[in-house]
Amino acid sequence: MAESISARLREAMTRHASASLTAIIAPEPVSYAHLQTRIDGFAAGFRTWGVSRGAMVGVIAPKSVDAIAAYFGAMQAGACVSFLEPGLAPDIVAEQADVVGMRHLVVDETLIGRFDISAQTRLAIRPLSDLEGEGAFIDEALEPHDNAMLLFTSGSTGRPKGVLLCHGALICNADGVVQHTGTMSADRLLHVMPLYHTNGVNNQLIVPFLAGASLILLDRFKPEMTLAHLRNDRPTYLTGVPTIYARMLPHLIPGERFPSLKFLRCGSAPITPVLHKQIEEAFGVPLIVSYGLSEATCTSTMNPPERRKLGTIGTVLAGQTVSLFDPVTNEPVPEGREGEIRITGPALMTGYLGSAEQPIVDGWLRTGDLGRFDEDGFLAITGRIKDVIIRGGENISPALIERQLATHPAVRDCCVVGAQDADLGEVPVAFVVLRDGEILDETGLKDFIRGSLARIYVPAEIRSLDVLPTNGVGKTDRKSLRSLLNA
Repeated sequence: MAESISARLREAMTRHASASLTAIIAPEPVSYAHLQTRIDGFAAGFRTWGVSRGAMVGVIAPKSVDAIAAYFGAMQAGACVSFLEPGLAPDIVAEQADVVGMRHLVVDETLIGRFDISAQTRLAIRPLSDLEGEGAFIDEALEPHDNAMLLFTSGSTGRPKGVLLCHGALICNADGVVQHTGTMSADRLLHVMPLYHTNGVNNQLIVPFLAGASLILLDRFKPEMTLAHLRNDRPTYLTGVPTIYARMLPHLIPGERFPSLKFLRCGSAPITPVLHKQIEEAFGVPLIVSYGLSEATCTSTMNPPERRKLGTIGTVLAGQTVSLFDPVTNEPVPEGREGEIRITGPALMTGYLGSAEQPIVDGWLRTGDLGRFDEDGFLAITGRIKDVIIRGGENISPALIERQLATHPAVRDCCVVGAQDADLGEVPVAFVVLRDGEILDETGLKDFIRGSLARIYVPAEIRSLDVLPTNGVGKTDRKSLRSLLNA
């Protein structure tokens, strides 16, 4: 059996090429045979450039065949490669590179003028079009423990840190997702997520490529364009975050259906049961919710497409172990009780680069999320440790308030955060996005919450916004809302 994800991909693409399968449908058709040839050429180009095994390589480019081929070419040459966010300022890119010891940066020609930073850093920068070489290079000695992928995240300080993933972790994630979803060569994935997000590569490039599926590449999410591809290119599934689907709903034709669509996948951020039902009713297919962290490669639990359970993040993927622990005593919690979600197994990261913080303790990744398993092994998130609002010594989960608010007919979207209070320490404050034509009735909304939850859950204040702030991958940005309160 192949010992690296690069070898796995090469073996799979060879099979798909012999079956004359198409790797990419749009924006232009690309066969698996052609894609593998491009990957080989980029791998040769990286080796000629002096990139050796374990070297950190960054790629800045729009979502394209060239960018994908260069990425997997660098990995095949033995590099530890990272897609960097194209919109980042040059000084942030330089900081990221310095934190992880990156010395090679590949930039698309349309963007390279912004990144004239080689004089201020030790980065060697090359345009993407100049890098593809002749022939092929394959580092056949790669092992599961060799570093393959670098993802960037930030902690409470806002400084970048690198999540280091080895070949074995990528294999574990991919095998688990393929087995859980049953992805096959007949599938077509509409790819709308950014490549610098773990899901954009691990579950939306590696998984379909291993399975022989075809991709429809959309450089960035736009509701109208995404729906056009759903109507015209017959995808069988689409993966997104709750915000993506919520923003598509107003653009759907009432009663519209997409005959090729089997299901929608959703992850990376919590979703309320109300929005979940709205999406399923609007699209006419199941919405499959999953859960995972970059620090565990990508996905650790997922609802099986054929038996999804509303309000849960699904069952545990093969190859991984997910258990619940008391966050204070660090002891496993009794069956049926709430505890901190912790993950172990081959999908865990090697560690952080650029940070002394290491959330893996005694082989377990401490996620900071609270959850509970039901009798069928489905896991539900019940809150987040750092988001818990401590009001006069009592713990309040924002998720409970959000779920109740989301059921009010005037509320389209909502988020609850903690605000400092001189008497109680912290109190909940709710931000709501109202439906068209609605006017904020703060007293009425408070009464609505009071009708189902205890007094301590009633927000001290409810504010109306036109839209909730989101980060680069569409998650609601709680930090921005807290900053708004402090301002």
